[in-house]
Amino acid sequence: MSPNIRGGIFSNNDFVLIFCPRLKWPHLPGDLDYFPKMLPSQSYVNITFFQPHSFLMIGIPGLEAVHGWISIPFSSMYTVALTGNCLILLAVGRTPSLHQPMYYFLSMLALTDVGLTLSTLPTTLAVLWFDRRLIGFNACLVQMFFLHSFSVVESSVLLAMSFDRFVAISNPLRYAAILTNNVIIRIGLAIVARATLSLFPGPFLLKRLNFCPGNNLLSHSFCFHADIMKRACADITVNILYGLYVVLSTVGVDSLLIVLSYTLILHTVMGLASPRERVRALNTCVSHILAVLIFYIPVIGVSMIHRFGRHLPHIVHALIAYVYLVVPPVLNPIIYSVKSKPIREAMFRMLREKRQG
Repeated sequence: MSPNIRGGIFSNNDFVLIFCPRLKWPHLPGDLDYFPKMLPSQSYVNITFFQPHSFLMIGIPGLEAVHGWISIPFSSMYTVALTGNCLILLAVGRTPSLHQPMYYFLSMLALTDVGLTLSTLPTTLAVLWFDRRLIGFNACLVQMFFLHSFSVVESSVLLAMSFDRFVAISNPLRYAAILTNNVIIRIGLAIVARATLSLFPGPFLLKRLNFCPGNNLLSHSFCFHADIMKRACADITVNILYGLYVVLSTVGVDSLLIVLSYTLILHTVMGLASPRERVRALNTCVSHILAVLIFYIPVIGVSMIHRFGRHLPHIVHALIAYVYLVVPPVLNPIIYSVKSKPIREAMFRMLREKRQG
């Protein structure tokens, strides 16, 4: 045997032969000084565990040459999202007449949209502005946790808002007595606890996976659970089942309960005697219905594409993901400021006071 032989493991039907890289002769499994335990015949032994130091993100596939121009609408949308939602938070906080359950839930939605925007803004603009595409492995898991957590929180807040509309329409005289400040605080804490507990195992389930060297290219400029787990060279059945469970137990259950709430709302509205009262009652739900559609339609699109749209061009995956994460925080404050006169007046009053001050 050549003395410069490198380490390796070879087997036949009878025994396993081990070549030690620091020794100049082969050793059989019986040599207990160097290998105390015989390896099973005809078995694969995994002797390496690899996790990438970082992932490589992409912006919009095929349009890398114009990322500088694409960054302009993205920067504008992020600015609108942060400005609009922060204005709603300030308007509700500084206007005593808006200290009502409906506007408290709207504040929760605005705060969630701010968190969702800040979860993707740094990496997306870093890719589009500076072509900085690397993100550390642990940083990617942290971003993934917050991104999905805020999505679950938004779904839960939309469910709470549908319950608020049901109580306001079906039992208006006891509306304030049912949705007290303590009840709203408990609902908010339950929403945060639910999202945290649902998403907490995700990063640890990914940390246990063995990844393929060189397979660290993500499909977006941020970290998705489904995108990360597909880069592994291991059995990801547990991760797939976990992801399916989280989607069904959060977004799936919330969407069904929202449909149930509006079924009950329609039943109540149809029982009103006056057509004007019916229109007035339904008009209070328009903003929320639009917010629900803006959020859930892209969620369904992202879920379907990740599971059944592998043959589609990468640009389709990227655009659907951006619609899912960027568009709702942009449109929600616009919808509520246009459809809700108290919110609109409070925002204009704040802007006038700022100019005068």
